[in-house]
Amino acid sequence: MNKNKKAVVLSSGGLDSTTVLAMVREKAYDIFSLSFSYGQRHDFELKAAQTIAAAMQVKKHLITRIDLSPIGGSALTDAIPVPKSRNPSQMTDEIPVTYVPARNTIFLSYALAWAEVLGAWDIFIGVNAVDYSGYPDCRPEYIQAFETMANLATKAAVEGKGRFCIHTPLIDMSKAQIIQAGLSLGVDYGLTHSCYDPDADGLACGHCDACVLRKNGFAAAGVPDPTIYTP
Repeated sequence: MNKNKKAVVLSSGGLDSTTVLAMVREKAYDIFSLSFSYGQRHDFELKAAQTIAAAMQVKKHLITRIDLSPIGGSALTDAIPVPKSRNPSQMTDEIPVTYVPARNTIFLSYALAWAEVLGAWDIFIGVNAVDYSGYPDCRPEYIQAFETMANLATKAAVEGKGRFCIHTPLIDMSKAQIIQAGLSLGVDYGLTHSCYDPDADGLACGHCDACVLRKNGFAAAGVPDPTIYTP
C-alpha cells in the first residue's frame, strides 16, 4: 500500500470506529479522521475521539460542528429517554429512538466533501449489520447507494480523476470478532466511549443498547471489558 495514499475515516470515539482506524493504519494510509459535534447528549465521545486520534497518530483530526438538536426526533438529540436493559432481540424489533434521522447520510456527505478536497478516494465507516441496533443507515444496500451517489455528485469523479469507495470493514462482523480484530492490531479499548447516556463524570451507564452490545461483545470474545460502568 502506498504510504501517501489518503483515507478519510469517520471516528465517533467508540469501539467500532476505533477498530476501523486501526485497520486503516495497518494498511499504511495517511489518515484524516472526522468527528462531529452534532448536538448529541454529551461530548465524552468527542474527547475520546481526540485521544484516539493522537494515539493512532492520524495526519489530521477534524471535529465538525452540526447542530441536529433543533431537528430532534432522537433520544440522542432530543428530550427522549434512552432505552435501557433491553436484550438484543428487543433492540431489533423496531428502529429504536436512538436512531438519529439521516445521521450517517449527513456524516458521509461531510466525509465525501473533505475527501474530495484532500484528493482521498477512500472513505471508511464502522457500520455493522450484525450486532447493531436496527439502524437503516448501517445496511450494505445503503452504503452501496451512497457510494453510487458520491461518484455521480462530485466534480473529481465526474472529471474522471478517480472513483470514491466507501469501505465498511466491519459490516459482516460480530461485536466479538470486531474486538478480537482490534486487539490483534493493538487497540486500547479503554480509550473508547460507547455509552449513550453516561453520568456527569462520563462513566458508562451499563444498561443502554450501546453498553449492552459492548458488554456482550467482550464476554463473547472472552476478554475483559476495560469500561468503567456506574455502580
